Amino acid sequence: MAEPDPERGASAAPHRKIIHIDMDAFYASVEQRDNPELRGKPVAVGGSAERGAVAAASYEARRFGVRSAMPSVTAKRQCPDLIFVKPRFEVYKEISRQIRHIFAEHTAIIEPLSLDEAYLDVTENLQGIPLARDIALRIREKIKAETGLNASAGISYNKFLAKLASDHRKPNGQFVISPEMGPAFVESLPVGKFHGIGPATSAKMNQLGIFTGLDMRKQALEFMCANFGKAGAYYYWISRAVDERPVRANRIRKSVGAENTFRTDLAELDAMIAELEPLIDKVWRHCESVGSRGRTVTLKIKFADFEIITRSRSVSTAVADRDDLARLAIGLLENAMPLPKAVRLLGVSLSSLLGENDTDPQLDFSI
Repeated sequence: MAEPDPERGASAAPHRKIIHIDMDAFYASVEQRDNPELRGKPVAVGGSAERGAVAAASYEARRFGVRSAMPSVTAKRQCPDLIFVKPRFEVYKEISRQIRHIFAEHTAIIEPLSLDEAYLDVTENLQGIPLARDIALRIREKIKAETGLNASAGISYNKFLAKLASDHRKPNGQFVISPEMGPAFVESLPVGKFHGIGPATSAKMNQLGIFTGLDMRKQALEFMCANFGKAGAYYYWISRAVDERPVRANRIRKSVGAENTFRTDLAELDAMIAELEPLIDKVWRHCESVGSRGRTVTLKIKFADFEIITRSRSVSTAVADRDDLARLAIGLLENAMPLPKAVRLLGVSLSSLLGENDTDPQLDFSI
């Protein structure tokens, strides 16, 4: 792999052609497609008016501020006419398979991120189409013809920019970020819009006076690594529109996790459980989105003095639902109490993941 050239602000290697395809409001759009009475109405997939969280929201619901991961009670308050629909993951997975067959007509280098989005490397494509934007257009047209659903596409010379580009013309659009456009496109972007920079990291950057891509680009590599660890180098390069990560075909993910560092160290069990709940939600949403299940739950605890301990529990069959995941994770925390020191970070992960085509061998229950 060629090394990035900081003077050019791009790789010295020949530019790749990468497409990021993202289905528009996928789960909600499927429900509206299959039930004409839902069309044009605000729809939330998952949760209910009383409990749970929104897994996906239609564009009609998003106009009221309803978003995925939002508590259902909050969503209903913001949109009183919101219609809650139970998810049908088998249907979503079957449509996802259809879409991936369409991708495979153009390239074998496909990296699925979830049921509704993927990266495609079309530098050398199977149909000999010279322009990546034309490939993206054909893919979107065929998805529409075969499934009745809309997809958006981002086209660029690396994964980071392709992901940004697919958001730029949503819904049902596509956008190209050329090598000439890349650095300028990034420099005006708020850091909170960077893929891979969440609210906590964005807030930390703001505290350091970093608000835009240009602000980030002004920082030294040593400064970024000192303040953001291993991720600092990644942030340094993407602020220069450089991302050398390849599109990885047939990526197999064996674990998924989420963690959070608290503004104030915690000592009480109830406060820690309250912080665990959204982490459990995040892990389970990922499992639902990719159709995977796992058998091992791990709790990560980082104390105020930065000491880290973990506690794990494996079960004989894959964790069936969000409530089971919560019971196991909270049980690990309860069994670890009383803790010797205040806690600055908690994390939850689910491993020994099984995909939709994997078998689920019977394992002995162990701690």
